[in-house]
Amino acid sequence: MQKKAMSLLEFQKMFGTERKCSRYLQAQKWPEGKYVCPRCGGTESYPINARHQYECKRCHHQTSLTAGTIMHKSKTPLVKWFWAIYLSSRDKGGISALGLSKHISVTYKTAWLMLHKIREAMKSRDAEYLLSGIVEVDEAYFTGSKKNEDDKNVEPVETKRGRGTDKAKVLISVGTNPETNRPSFAKMTVVSDVTGRTLIGGIEKTVTAGSTIRTDGYAAYNALSEAGYKHKTTDDTMKWVHIVISNAKTFLRGTYHGACKNHLQSYLDEFCYRFNRRFWEDQLFTRTLYACALAKPFPLNALVERGRKG
Repeated sequence: MQKKAMSLLEFQKMFGTERKCSRYLQAQKWPEGKYVCPRCGGTESYPINARHQYECKRCHHQTSLTAGTIMHKSKTPLVKWFWAIYLSSRDKGGISALGLSKHISVTYKTAWLMLHKIREAMKSRDAEYLLSGIVEVDEAYFTGSKKNEDDKNVEPVETKRGRGTDKAKVLISVGTNPETNRPSFAKMTVVSDVTGRTLIGGIEKTVTAGSTIRTDGYAAYNALSEAGYKHKTTDDTMKWVHIVISNAKTFLRGTYHGACKNHLQSYLDEFCYRFNRRFWEDQLFTRTLYACALAKPFPLNALVERGRKG
């Protein structure tokens, strides 16, 4: 039986102070919550409370609790980081940067950056596994805007069938459970084009070799057998992959009122992370917090560069 998700009052009781947040993060970051020096591996330290840092007794290297996490070098208090992770995970629709900025009293720019860092942690966790078994594969075409993702004047994101389009092209792969014939996990990848080389290259990065892949009759997929997959074409509508596309469309419209085309992949990563954990919604906060504690730092300049390339 699924547990009840953590309520606002329960969250406030557990993580209402900087000290409580620090202790929890320490337990997530280091084995058994014990300090480990990133330089020499020492397990004893001197606390530097004024700067929230630790100094190794062996090599005297100083490190902060947030070093090596997505919160690295952030001046935002841990309490607000925990609230951001909680608010972004407690609802299946997520939260916009504008909404988050109002809830935790930070600037829009700070909230926008925090959410992108959290999405990066989500992406890192899902990158650790590949789809397998029977996988439905198709492409979708997304319309976006060049404005910020949750700007009130942003154009809505839509999907359009048909390969003759200059819209953002997305490869969707959905694994299905052969026992229940229901979807298990999903991956969505923005691609530059829908040629066979690009699509099969994208599939190789998301689906385990030897898996059975179901597609429509698009010729670009014909080389899947040569790539080590069992390829089956179907004239029937692939139910689950199209449901995932529809749900992604609703997700982007409902929370962000559209999407910045340059950062579309980040929103799709967030959608897939939520979809892949839809049966563990009560654990989504703790799982996401753990992901944020283990993910590598994602500085602002890396985000800006990604936006330019997009």
